[in-house]
Amino acid sequence: MAAAQGPGSFLSLRPGSGSPLPRHQQRRQRVNKNKKKNWNKHSDITAVEEFLEDVRLQERTVGGLVSEKSDDNLFFVDTGDDVRDLIHNKGKLKPLRIDLILQSDSKVPAPKDILSHQIPNNRKLRRKAEREKRFGIVSRKERLLYARTQKPVVKAKPDANTNPARDFYDLWSNTGPLDKELEGKDAWFLEQTKKKLLKRPQKLNQKPSQVSAIEVIAPGGSYNPTFESHQALLFEAHEVEVKKLRAEERIARQVAFPSSEELPTEETVLQELCQGLLVDSDGEEQDKGPKAAEEPEAGPVWNAACCEKKTEKERKREKLMRKQLQQLKQEKDAQQKQQDLFRLRSIKGEVKELELKLAKRKAKRVEKRKAEANKPRRLGRLKYEDPDLDIKLSDELTGTLRTLKPEGSILADRFKSFQKRNLIEPRIRAKFKRKHKLKYVEKRAFREVTL
Repeated sequence: MAAAQGPGSFLSLRPGSGSPLPRHQQRRQRVNKNKKKNWNKHSDITAVEEFLEDVRLQERTVGGLVSEKSDDNLFFVDTGDDVRDLIHNKGKLKPLRIDLILQSDSKVPAPKDILSHQIPNNRKLRRKAEREKRFGIVSRKERLLYARTQKPVVKAKPDANTNPARDFYDLWSNTGPLDKELEGKDAWFLEQTKKKLLKRPQKLNQKPSQVSAIEVIAPGGSYNPTFESHQALLFEAHEVEVKKLRAEERIARQVAFPSSEELPTEETVLQELCQGLLVDSDGEEQDKGPKAAEEPEAGPVWNAACCEKKTEKERKREKLMRKQLQQLKQEKDAQQKQQDLFRLRSIKGEVKELELKLAKRKAKRVEKRKAEANKPRRLGRLKYEDPDLDIKLSDELTGTLRTLKPEGSILADRFKSFQKRNLIEPRIRAKFKRKHKLKYVEKRAFREVTL
């Protein structure tokens, strides 16, 4: 499409077409076409491309060039009657070239697939169709299709979020418009289709600890505390430090080297090594000598009587004895049950005492559980340790917020609070352990400077 040359019109993007001068006044560009690289660059081949595209179009639609076709191939008789047109134009109405290309080139016919012409349960389906036709029965498929045509399902489109005239509703209420589709449906079906959440266990609603997330510090931790409250906080911090010092001293005593008085001598070492090996002159071994001679030595003793085969008479006697013992035990149990009938009052008293005992144990367990509810539990291999108290010494108190220097860290305080409320297990900073030793290499440039 040529670009308009009038005033106010847009310039074309083609080179040379956007020039305001007429074509005959434009300066002709001189190009050397002896070189191959300038042939495509400075040659206009649009006419050739249009001609080739027209030739390809004729070959696709007509099957060849229209100029080479005869009039009989291009025109046909149209009388208005399909039968007469078919007679007059016989041999002229050929199939399209694309249909001829898609046809099979093989002269061998394809083998007939017998199974493709067979219908499973054809006899049963034919009898069913005859019976429905005879008695006027409408099949279920046709009934459903008829119902769909009579009552087409039209889904109401929800209002867009950008529609200012849409209705407002409470997002957290149980009677929202989004819940109307779920009314009257089975709960199990809604859970399986993920349209309804599973019932949350009641235990998940319980807090792991009753400790408050934000704990109020002691009055002595204020920026301008009273003398008594500040001294109480200092005493508490002092007790903590004393406990740490005692623990360190106890460990030091346990690993300390003994004094010269407590060091073992050669006599004590020899006595300890010979403990239990030597016998005293007044020893117990001499007293036990005669008794040991009389008594046989401990060890496996071969009893010939126990390995002899029992006679039939002995087996019957043992069987009778076992039967009598079992019968005697049953009689004792029956007699005991009969005696228990006369001591029902005492049994009731024992049951009441047992119930009171169990109730007391249960109450103790509940109290213990309540007392330990605010304590951190053991969630991992490490035990929870209280953080250091953030305190100010007496000479560090300023009395004003402007000159107050903060103590501690908010991030560390929140991390310890999570551990105290049993939300995360106590942790320590992982220690970096180098896998390979560092290798120091002195570079040549540095060596030249240092020499």
